[in-house]
Amino acid sequence: MNSMWRPDEGPVVCVGETMAALAPTPPDSLDSTGELRLSVAGAESNVAMYLADLGRSVCWLSAVGDDAFGRRVCAAVGAAGVDVTGVRTDPERPTGLLVKDPGRDRTRVHYYRSGSAASALGPDVLDDPRVRSAALVHLTGVTPALSPSCRDLVERALGTPRGERLYAISFDVNHRPALWPDGTAATVLRELADRADIAFVGLDEAQDLWGADLEPADVRRLLGRPRILVVKDGARAAHAFAEGGGGGGGGVCTVPALRTDVVEPVGAGDAFAAGFLAGLLDGHDMRRALRLGHLTASSALKVTGDHGPLPDTATIARLLDLTDEDWSAPARTDR
Repeated sequence: MNSMWRPDEGPVVCVGETMAALAPTPPDSLDSTGELRLSVAGAESNVAMYLADLGRSVCWLSAVGDDAFGRRVCAAVGAAGVDVTGVRTDPERPTGLLVKDPGRDRTRVHYYRSGSAASALGPDVLDDPRVRSAALVHLTGVTPALSPSCRDLVERALGTPRGERLYAISFDVNHRPALWPDGTAATVLRELADRADIAFVGLDEAQDLWGADLEPADVRRLLGRPRILVVKDGARAAHAFAEGGGGGGGGVCTVPALRTDVVEPVGAGDAFAAGFLAGLLDGHDMRRALRLGHLTASSALKVTGDHGPLPDTATIARLLDLTDEDWSAPARTDR
């Protein structure tokens, strides 16, 4: 596994848009008379912040407007221990904004990001020296949906052959239907994910995109090129397919999810990706990396924002060392 990384173990670079986020507090409908809480939200910066929590050197590359929201975003991500010195300030375009509207069954998210500073990002982001010195570059399927130049950025990153770059690339499908014109996401996201070294996709996402009857092994057959493919099956389990898996002779590792009281599911997938990647970078085997993914995801599930506090180091170590039987016990939680 370690052969995937640079010998000198450079930083992780996360590239993508982060927005200011408004949500009612306490969690309630926007139609209520409660106050609105301001936070930040972005798939790639979520991953960056959790990686920093887990002790990794990480930077976030993006663009924000020359406005109060942009300054708030950079301050929040930087306060989590992420290097934000590579974030560009756009004097003409605004920082994106989202508004959460919690409901009884699910949280609706309203985006105000058209023409945002980050939507003007392009392939030149990859010329940043932080990218050239990285061990890993993390991208998601949100970015190519934002604009043609953003799609060009992701295409260039994933189009560079493995032998011509020192860093590995991870790609989380992170399908956001509202961002894609009808009928376009399935083909584009499959092609992009299949070029990554490490790919993440939720089973529900895969079923929505590529076929309602898909099982994890079917997803591996659709995405056969990544050296590692992680298929997340919600609160049930996560499956990691090693290179050549899904009928190609490689291995598969399945780890059940922890039982966790869910406050809000938003951000849990990003947290899982961060935990799994941190586990690989720390030299863990696939099982422990999946466990660390679950532990990190449970921290996001317990809060209304995208970024929640991790268990202490001793608790994480204890849980990672559990036997399979103890980990899988029906009453097992991360507390």
